[in-house]
Amino acid sequence: MRVVIAEDSVLLRAGVQRILADVGIDTVAAVDNGDDLLAAVEEHRPELVITDVRMPPTFTDEGLRAALAARTAMPRLPVLVLSQYVECSYAVDLLAAGASGVGYLLKERVADVAEFVEAVRRVAAGGSAIDPEVVAQMFARSRNPLDALTARESEVIGLMAQGLSNGAIAQSLTISQGAVENHIGSIFAKLGLEASSVEHRRVRAVLTYLDRTLPAVTR
Repeated sequence: MRVVIAEDSVLLRAGVQRILADVGIDTVAAVDNGDDLLAAVEEHRPELVITDVRMPPTFTDEGLRAALAARTAMPRLPVLVLSQYVECSYAVDLLAAGASGVGYLLKERVADVAEFVEAVRRVAAGGSAIDPEVVAQMFARSRNPLDALTARESEVIGLMAQGLSNGAIAQSLTISQGAVENHIGSIFAKLGLEASSVEHRRVRAVLTYLDRTLPAVTR
């Protein structure tokens, strides 16, 4: 099996590579950012990608976005995501196109070598490996309408709640204003905010966001 690893922690990257080597799995590239991950996938056409979620330069979702782009360029490419924390919105993004050849594990699982290697082999074979803690938190939050939002849409509505205009949101996220408008339209649809003025729907969307997030912040 040929694997590409994307992880900005030198120690973890080397540790995963060593674990794989010990069971006869070949790491064809080990990189520390999303751009190099995409380049490595294009060059090596691996049978599996193992990637962190947060990598340089912003340490938000670069690894996940690169993995999703890689799956677009190379359909059915198995991807195993390793994350420091449970991030349900990222798990939803990853699973949106189906669970075949997809894994999402907490990094602490790497400590259990046998369990980690089994997950690697299962995902590479087209199966799935979702961390039990991720499943539990996704289930617990399944009634929250915000869970339907992608990671980027969650960022957009968060900035909306701060009172930023579309232009300011675009500048903050380094995307076009048209992209912001598309994200907001998608947010309205997913939250079931139909016909009314855009301004009214924007207020209702922000109120929904605050209602669902403020209790978690104050607990």
